[in-house]
Amino acid sequence: MSDGRHARDPELLDALDAHAGVAFEGEVWRIVREGRDVLQGSAPGGRWDPGTFDVLCASLAREGALEETHFHLSRQPVFPSRLRAVLHRIAVSTRRTLKLADLSAVAGLGVSVEGYGGLDYARTQEIGDAAQFLGFDGVIAPSARWRCGNLVIFTDCFAAGELTVVERDPVDWDAWRAERGRLRREGGGG
Repeated sequence: MSDGRHARDPELLDALDAHAGVAFEGEVWRIVREGRDVLQGSAPGGRWDPGTFDVLCASLAREGALEETHFHLSRQPVFPSRLRAVLHRIAVSTRRTLKLADLSAVAGLGVSVEGYGGLDYARTQEIGDAAQFLGFDGVIAPSARWRCGNLVIFTDCFAAGELTVVERDPVDWDAWRAERGRLRREGGGG
């Protein structure tokens, strides 16, 4: 991990510094493979983290967590049929979270709306890095996969016990694909 000392876009820092941040209290959903601690952060280099600090990526909707994980698993040459995944519902309270309410808010920070669902994370990672640098405890942003928000928690801002697992359910990917199809036919989903 880096020590965080690198040049950051001063205009981006100014734009984010103008945000007061929001407190969020509620439940989020996160999927991890069976046996992994769901509250353990990692630095995956995902959409909102450059891979230099630990995060927990979660969704504000059950379906959002399922769709995000399914998307990434589906990118493998063969869907991992032996993977045993567990969906967790987690209670969380944040104090100062950067909230990007919709795609226009994201676009206002220099992110291409057309490319948002793709895998080019350069600008969103810059935003996440700047938010963490400025003392935000996470980012709430639109999901690229489902009509909901995601919460990316910067784990260094939370102590043990501040995140509570409320419920755990094994994931049945075949059942999810059927449910996803039904939800999309009914006009929901991503």
